[in-house]
Amino acid sequence: VAGDDPPLQRGYIEYPGSDGMVRAYSAGPADQSGPLPGILVIHENRGLNAHIEDVARRAALAGYVALAPDGLTFAGGAPADQEAARDLFGQSDRERITRDVIAGVPYLAGREDCNGRVGTVGFCYGGGVSLLCAAREESVAASVCFYGRPLGAEDVARVKAPLMMHYAGEDTRINASIPAFRALLDERKVAYSLHMYPGTGHGFHNDASAARYNAAAAQLAWSRTIDLFRYELA
Repeated sequence: VAGDDPPLQRGYIEYPGSDGMVRAYSAGPADQSGPLPGILVIHENRGLNAHIEDVARRAALAGYVALAPDGLTFAGGAPADQEAARDLFGQSDRERITRDVIAGVPYLAGREDCNGRVGTVGFCYGGGVSLLCAAREESVAASVCFYGRPLGAEDVARVKAPLMMHYAGEDTRINASIPAFRALLDERKVAYSLHMYPGTGHGFHNDASAARYNAAAAQLAWSRTIDLFRYELA
């Protein structure tokens, strides 16, 4: 979605994080006449970048108020160079990043242009944080994880919102944790759907990475994601 796409309102804002302000990209329909559900879009292990901003615009075009935080704000912000961004992420306080990102949920839910119902979607690192949002924020109505870290038993016990997980068929490291995760979800009777995309690798949704992107899988996973939000955030 072009950054200057006419049907959208978009720009950068700040919201209160765990210990200071957090910079974020915000997008919503230009013709919005009343409050809409919100979607928190959570980045990979590189902070906020052009691809994640694009995902936020896709959510906005689907009819939602979208917010994409930069968890690296406190560290000076995500560098445009993706290798430098990954290095900065690895050197930064992971817990602080997570707290600052999750703080975007109550901020978004409380905005005048949001009706208080919030969905979350994240990728890689952000996929795991999206699941954490469902465990730790009551205003979350649905959470979607793309190839992210599973929840532990304590957090699974706190989940009340339905979950959707998208996994890459060739993602050996992440997929090794799926059986134990499913056992916890089943034990706690958490509502969830799990989709496996054969022949894809970690990061298949990222169309900014030619080596990882799989168009068919990415489009199917995103359509399933929006379908979940349309049902649960209505």
